[in-house]
Amino acid sequence: MKKILVCRETDPRETRTPLIPDDIKRLISMGYEVTAVKGTGIKSGFPDEAYEKAGARLVSSNEEGYKGSEIVLRIMKPESIEGIESGALHLSYLDPFNEKELLGNMAAAGLQTVSLEMIPRTTLAQKMDVQSSQTSLAGYVAVVNAAARLPKILPMMVTPSGTINPARVFIIGVGVAGLQAIATAKRLGARVDAFDTRPVVEEQVKSLGASFVKIDLGEMSQTDQGYAKELTPEQIARQQEAQAKVCERSNIVITTAKVFGRKAPRLIKKDVLDRMMPGSIVVDMAVSTGGNVEGSKLFEDVVTDNGVTIMSGDLLERQVPYDASKMLSGNFTAFLTHFYDKETRELKVDLNDEIMRGCLLTQGGEIIHERFKN
Repeated sequence: MKKILVCRETDPRETRTPLIPDDIKRLISMGYEVTAVKGTGIKSGFPDEAYEKAGARLVSSNEEGYKGSEIVLRIMKPESIEGIESGALHLSYLDPFNEKELLGNMAAAGLQTVSLEMIPRTTLAQKMDVQSSQTSLAGYVAVVNAAARLPKILPMMVTPSGTINPARVFIIGVGVAGLQAIATAKRLGARVDAFDTRPVVEEQVKSLGASFVKIDLGEMSQTDQGYAKELTPEQIARQQEAQAKVCERSNIVITTAKVFGRKAPRLIKKDVLDRMMPGSIVVDMAVSTGGNVEGSKLFEDVVTDNGVTIMSGDLLERQVPYDASKMLSGNFTAFLTHFYDKETRELKVDLNDEIMRGCLLTQGGEIIHERFKN
């Protein structure tokens, strides 16, 4: 299994590409054969000529490329799998908890299906972790977007006309996106507060120069992959009440509490928005899974009656596609390198490997992953 197809995304909003020319050159030197669909890298700054120069064969469409391809790489879940050959290894984001029909169809088609979201968050798999690489960029973009819309500057400025106080930024959720948002807001000169349900992240917050907001939620912990565990309704109510006080004095609030496989917790309700200062910005980075903020809309900005702007924070990494594609390509390349058999010079689907076992959902006509079998 060594014939790779690099698909072109069909969603017009998607700007990224799965593999960039530099990584294609490296994979070809290992023994892989690479086909790329024309235009796959145009939006991210990588022209077709660069793919040809790297050694890729170009085809005009995904459907043309499916023929003979043993490994299919794309970013978002496919709109159609028609034409992909049985036995092929398909890698993409899949949203498997909400795409049971697609998963069943991929199993029925005989595909070996890898869900990028299900790659274990372990030290060994760190280089393959698309969730971390992409949400880190999204955290950066969330701050930049909010700063561009805010009717005041972020840093303190001393001028002959007087002193401008720094803007206050509140980050809710200190995962990968939250940490990058904190770092970016601090670099821009803002005063930053941050909160997370996991007290263990307080040291990380302080190391970036931000203040950690302490809210007593009782006993808290995290999953074995480092995610915050789901709160009880009582804990959520306590968190909302304490957060509201910080939101009221903040110019920018960024929420990052997106829980994979579950609806996002509602952290900021309308009554909190009503008490915020006119001109304040709220970025909801969980809008695609139900939203942390009441009234947020996917891919739309909403202005409340009192002048607070709620910005959609979904897939913000698409706004920096050159670097997002480089990081994604590095993730895919790490996966293809890890499972490459030097003796046969082909990729080996090895279920004895914990990484493959964690992310391979279908094989041999069946759904094989324990979490999705039933």
